[in-house]
Amino acid sequence: MTTIHSAPEQSATRERTRKAILDAAVSVFASKPAATLSEIASAAKVGRTTLHRYFPERSDLVDAVAAEATRAVGEAAAAARLGEGTGAEALVRLCHEYFELADLLTVLFFTPGVYQEDSFAESASNDDGVTDAIERGHSDGSIDPDMGSDWVQNLLWSLLYTSMDYVNRGSGTRLQALDLTVRSLRRGIAPDPAV
Repeated sequence: MTTIHSAPEQSATRERTRKAILDAAVSVFASKPAATLSEIASAAKVGRTTLHRYFPERSDLVDAVAAEATRAVGEAAAAARLGEGTGAEALVRLCHEYFELADLLTVLFFTPGVYQEDSFAESASNDDGVTDAIERGHSDGSIDPDMGSDWVQNLLWSLLYTSMDYVNRGSGTRLQALDLTVRSLRRGIAPDPAV
C-alpha cells in the first residue's frame, strides 16, 4: 500500500530536513571549519545523497549558512531592543544577543567562504538599528562622539572575533569571554573624561 503525502506535509518535511542539515553544518563547522559534507550529513542524520539533493555543492551549503548567519544577526539586533536606553546600553544588549549565536559567529569568522562582506555588512548595520543606536549614543553622551558609526561597529565585531577565538583556543569560557567583551566595549566607546 502506497502512502500519498499532501503537498503541505512534503513541504514541511523538506523544510525540517533542510533545517537539520543547516543546524548540523553550523555545529560541525564551529568545531571543524574544514569538515566534509559526509561529516555534516552524518551529524544531520541524513544520507550524503539527501544532503546533495538540498545542497548539490559545498559552496551551496556554505552560502546557505551565510544566509542563516545574516538572518540570525538581524533577529539578534531586533531582540536587543536597540531603540531603548542609551546608545551604549543598546550596544551592550546587542553583545549579549550576539553571544547567543556563538556557534554561528564562530562559523562566520573561521569557516572559509561563510563571511560575505557585501550582504553581511549591510544587514549588520543600518537595517537593524545599530547605526541609530550609535548616533543616539553620541547625542546622549554614552558613546564618544569622535568615534563614528563605522569605527564602533568594526570595534564591536573585532571584539566578537577576539572573544570567539579566545574560547576556541581554550583560554576561557564563553561567560568569561562575554564579560571581557562587554567590559572592553564599554571602555572602548566611553567618552574621554578628560575632555
